[in-house]
Amino acid sequence: MLKTIAVLLAGALALAAQAQTYPTRAIRLVVPYAAGGTSDILARQIGPKLSEAWGQPVVVENRTGANGNVGADFVAKSAPDGYTLLLTDLGGLVISASVYAALPFDPSKDFSPVVMVSYSPHVLAVHPSVKATSVKELIALARSQPGKLNFAVSGIGGAPQLAGIEFAQRAGVKWTYIPYKGGSDAVSAVAAGQADVLFNGMLATWPTVQGGRLRALAISSAQRVPSAPATPTVAESGMPGFETGSFQGIVGPAGIARDTVAKLNGELIRALNSTDMKERFAKLGTEVRTGTPESLGQWLRTEQARWAKVVRESGEKFE
Repeated sequence: MLKTIAVLLAGALALAAQAQTYPTRAIRLVVPYAAGGTSDILARQIGPKLSEAWGQPVVVENRTGANGNVGADFVAKSAPDGYTLLLTDLGGLVISASVYAALPFDPSKDFSPVVMVSYSPHVLAVHPSVKATSVKELIALARSQPGKLNFAVSGIGGAPQLAGIEFAQRAGVKWTYIPYKGGSDAVSAVAAGQADVLFNGMLATWPTVQGGRLRALAISSAQRVPSAPATPTVAESGMPGFETGSFQGIVGPAGIARDTVAKLNGELIRALNSTDMKERFAKLGTEVRTGTPESLGQWLRTEQARWAKVVRESGEKFE
């Protein structure tokens, strides 16, 4: 018994010592999507801030596949020492439990919430050749040709597809979902006329709208976005209460020492709320959103229940 207590005490002291000295080597920030998407853009903004604060390299690593599940599984199975973290679209993480019959990880048990990073509303956009300049016109067009419009998504069962499904449920329309390897690929496909319409995070989509290669019909935030004041929300375009978006956040493997999580959370909040980061995000149509690890954990549980209902009622097949 005394030996067991001694072993446990030694383990606790080792974790406490690790938290005090953390970090002493490079941190790997895994992005489970292709380069150029919202998560990747954010990771490459955040990495240098952490590196500057702690004097240790922060290496952004893209591990793509299965709509983010390959990278998420890699992090879930990594050592819980704080040196391997996942920056991801949290919507995709919570939705995966509802759309995949067999996951190699448990989204609700295999991660340590660290911090919410940002909220970027989805942009509802079409190729300029699509004969719709408003949400009302898009709905009328889609109703007139059920299943004919191709809806580009960043991956099967991801947050952008679920936004499209909720929109379609409420509008009474059908379209054909075309999966791509990431948000940047989905944007490129619609911009090239290979698909007709998409919902995608504003951070990764708005530059293409500004370049004239996409036509924005609406934004999925509760209120209009200051950086795009002329673009209406989906809610004010006939769907009251419609609000979706790219909620980005950082998690690590389950079991990271509480003190290490707290240190990560504090430094990330400081970096994200710096004037230059907030201004940079705002110009890209993204809002910095931070909070405690506990508040992120509660948000993940609430969203998992919300999207499970949408998936259940959609009748869509995701695998």
